[in-house]
Amino acid sequence: MVFQDIAAVLFDLDGTLIDSAPDLGAAADQMRVARGLPSLPLDRYRPMAGAGARGMLGVAFGMAVDDPAFEAMREEFFTNYERCMTQRTAAFDGVGELITQLEQRQLPWGVVTNKSSRFTDPLTRAMPLFAGARAIVSGDTTPHAKPHPAPLLEAARRLGVDAGRCLYVGDDERDVVAGLAAGMQTVAATYGYLGNKTEVQAWGAHAEINSPLDLLQLLANA
Repeated sequence: MVFQDIAAVLFDLDGTLIDSAPDLGAAADQMRVARGLPSLPLDRYRPMAGAGARGMLGVAFGMAVDDPAFEAMREEFFTNYERCMTQRTAAFDGVGELITQLEQRQLPWGVVTNKSSRFTDPLTRAMPLFAGARAIVSGDTTPHAKPHPAPLLEAARRLGVDAGRCLYVGDDERDVVAGLAAGMQTVAATYGYLGNKTEVQAWGAHAEINSPLDLLQLLANA
């Protein structure tokens, strides 16, 4: 399919624009090693990187959010991650060219992530990729995080574009749910962090892409 009349493109962050799994995994693995446990390979952490602290602590320690120690462990993870979050994180192959193409065609773009602004702000400031982003909305920017549509609607407001003319790209079902609830066109990025759920077709996205540059083929004005 080809999307018509798209006036702006919004992206999820982790697993869609950037591969942050190496730093997220390292932050959790550091906790294992500090407790005398053997290090785990990155490929154990990578599928759950989109779930943030919950996913990383689940892999590292088999810990669920209802564990009495979870909050303290989460804060330790956050502290570790803050120290290393720009060391190994990089844009996925093709993302830089995709963004360049969007900007050349004067299509404004932005980011809507569930990552806290505590991490989103320094991370996006540190990466030149985000210099041209017209809106960056974090998980705590609005009272609700995805899958609630509020963050996406806030991004559209900041861009000055009707939500119905926005395209939202993400690698998690909550991205598609939020996008649909906001009245946006949606694209599922299958190259991201799919976790244990690979039934991407069941998410209900309008389209799927297997690499970042595939998005250009879906945009009539790009």
